[in-house]
Amino acid sequence: MITLHHFGPAFGLPDPSPFCIKAEILLKLSGLPYQVRVGDLRRAPKGKLPLIVEDGITICDSSFIRFHLEARHGLDFDAGLDAERRGVLWALEKMLEDQIYWIMVAERWLDDGNFARGPAQFFKPVPAPLRPLVCALVRRKVRRNVDGHGIGRHSPAERLQLSARALDAMVAILGERPYFGGAQPGGGDAAPGAFLIAALAPLFDSPFRALVEQRPTLTAYAGRMRERFFAEAQPVRSAA
Repeated sequence: MITLHHFGPAFGLPDPSPFCIKAEILLKLSGLPYQVRVGDLRRAPKGKLPLIVEDGITICDSSFIRFHLEARHGLDFDAGLDAERRGVLWALEKMLEDQIYWIMVAERWLDDGNFARGPAQFFKPVPAPLRPLVCALVRRKVRRNVDGHGIGRHSPAERLQLSARALDAMVAILGERPYFGGAQPGGGDAAPGAFLIAALAPLFDSPFRALVEQRPTLTAYAGRMRERFFAEAQPVRSAA
């Protein structure tokens, strides 16, 4: 039995991490039996989630989880796609993970209102007198990471300009298909599905979400992915 270690449902999402959502989509696409467990970052070999454990073997990172499932179980998540399409979808996945992810992190963690609505909830187990200090220290680390990546050195307007270009690329790559994998979802849908589901969380005040909502092709696609893979997880509306 495969065990997926993730954060668990939060913010009206199947998981607050698009990488954890991606990993679960891959597991559901695989058809293999699996169970889920709330993971412990302190024990995660790479200090991050998701990870899976299968027969005593621990696999970290959503991309390496995919590689493991394909190699161990003889799966081809891109079955039916030619080499060019496989390459395009891999490039799309890495655009989302290596750029759009950091734009979403900046929105959730560095905006005071969004932080209070969302990530601040992670710190509830911290004793109240220490909580403001711990939150400040972690947010400072997040800011350093965002700046270190480079995306944090751009203005919010510049980040949105990059976001719009990325979303337009997604629209063009999806075309008239119901899924990036074609008539049915495939491995190339795991990342875009996960990121668009996460981006559309109504809990946050999100200029990036507004850009997604301006592209009906992407909102319809996200709705299909959510209904197909996470119909039981309903979005949470902001009280603001």
